Amino acid sequence: MKITRTRRTTALAATLVAGLALSACGSNGDDMGSEGGDTGSTGEAGAGGDAEGDQTIVLGYIPSWTDGLSTAYLLENQLEAAGYTVEHQEITEAAILYTGLANGDIDIYPSAWPEVTHVDYMEQYGEDIEDLGAYYDNAKLTIAVPEYVDVDSIADLQGQGDRFGGRIVGIEPGAGLTRVTKESVIPTYGLEDEYTLAESSTTAMLAELQEAVDNQEDIVVTLWRPFWANSSFPVKDLEDPEGALGESEGLHFLATKGFSEEFPEVAEWISQIKLDDDQYGSLEDMVVNQYEGDPAGGVAAWLEENPDVIPPLGG
Repeated sequence: MKITRTRRTTALAATLVAGLALSACGSNGDDMGSEGGDTGSTGEAGAGGDAEGDQTIVLGYIPSWTDGLSTAYLLENQLEAAGYTVEHQEITEAAILYTGLANGDIDIYPSAWPEVTHVDYMEQYGEDIEDLGAYYDNAKLTIAVPEYVDVDSIADLQGQGDRFGGRIVGIEPGAGLTRVTKESVIPTYGLEDEYTLAESSTTAMLAELQEAVDNQEDIVVTLWRPFWANSSFPVKDLEDPEGALGESEGLHFLATKGFSEEFPEVAEWISQIKLDDDQYGSLEDMVVNQYEGDPAGGVAAWLEENPDVIPPLGG
């Protein structure tokens, strides 16, 4: 049963609690957490909406996964200009994010990886989720090392566990990249006896990478593209001759079931958003690096430099 908007705040709290309970006994055994963070602002009512005229659209994402952060504020900029009210829900784990999306507590997940990385979540929740389209079509998971490390393939990590401290430095436990690394990469390349995946967070992984690079030390990390860190750090992707990381995939806008009926104009507009490598790279760099701590300002600056990339909403 879908949750009505008048019950959204109470229902969201219940979802977060339920998500924590489910994560403790879920089939994948991941330890999930949540971090709420409403930072929405108000605007005049626009077209569409339910019978009560509620024009609020809730964007849910994991802020350390900066593709979602960047696209959330891109949507906010355009939606608020068109008269919608936008609220943000910052989540720390993918399982809770997909639960909230399926339950209707979150309207849009603005940068999902449903084809490969998050396919397990789509199999579980897909019946209650709408795919509004892909805005980028060449995303991929990677295992990476600094450029100065004389290793070029994941297969080359065999027999070299000691030099890397027996660790592959990972990100959040509930991330699809974490699951693929544990369940596919490590066993495919026979690394079980030499390496463990150090699950932490994106922020912690980047901090370790920065320290290693500063000291010219050996390190192996899990990364992905597109991601600003690939251009900010001197890193290289390791070849994956066995294809253990999976194929390239699209980054999608996912919505809760029924969203396109409630907000048809918004759904149609979102389906038209397309970014190529240069456009996406400059957006994320502007939001994360040039306007650090001010993602809305970064988006505004990017739109000023790229006025014709995003189609107009309602115009």
